[in-house]
Amino acid sequence: MSMNEVKESLRGVEQKYKLFQQQQFTFIAALEHCRENAHDKIRPISSIEQVQSYMEHQCYNSTDRRILLMFLDICSELNKLCQRFETVHSGTPVTNSLLEKSKALVSQSNDLSSLRAKYPHDVVNHLSCDEARNHYGGVVSLIPLVLDAMKEWIAHSEKLPRKALQHVSVPPAHQKATGAAARSLAGLRKLKCGPLVKDSLRPKGKDKGCAKPPWRPPGGRL
Repeated sequence: MSMNEVKESLRGVEQKYKLFQQQQFTFIAALEHCRENAHDKIRPISSIEQVQSYMEHQCYNSTDRRILLMFLDICSELNKLCQRFETVHSGTPVTNSLLEKSKALVSQSNDLSSLRAKYPHDVVNHLSCDEARNHYGGVVSLIPLVLDAMKEWIAHSEKLPRKALQHVSVPPAHQKATGAAARSLAGLRKLKCGPLVKDSLRPKGKDKGCAKPPWRPPGGRL
């Protein structure tokens, strides 16, 4: 994937996040409902995995399910984007560190309870002090922090020489598997086409051409 493609993908995720951010109160309300249903009012929201579990087992209305799904979808897209970043260039110590940070943050089981997005982000400020400190500060900080790390990765990557911004080559093992699959597909096509050539297309006489000529009566006239 090229640099322009990953930048475009990141912009798409940012647009989705802007829509999500406008519904932060709905998101917090959904988590609050799930915590009540789970009788789990003490623990903070500490991982993507916990949000997933709430949505699957403790979410009983469509509004809550929609906003939780929106959060999980954005996290999933960020996770996939980390993998695409790896194909743009082989990396430098700085970009590799930023990428590893992003991958760790969007890991399903990563403990995000201590995360806090600071200025210019205001997501934590929109929560009450108790919520921000104890329950939801980490989960609302996750996406903006990952987006920051990814944008920083792009900024550093764009300073690299042009020749460095080439697609990372496909591993030999993958190339071998791809070649074997292509050969297998070609063999399958031959097997499928074989009976047709044998039964209907191969000429009956000594002519070894690929197709049987149209039938004509003696004398050459139709």
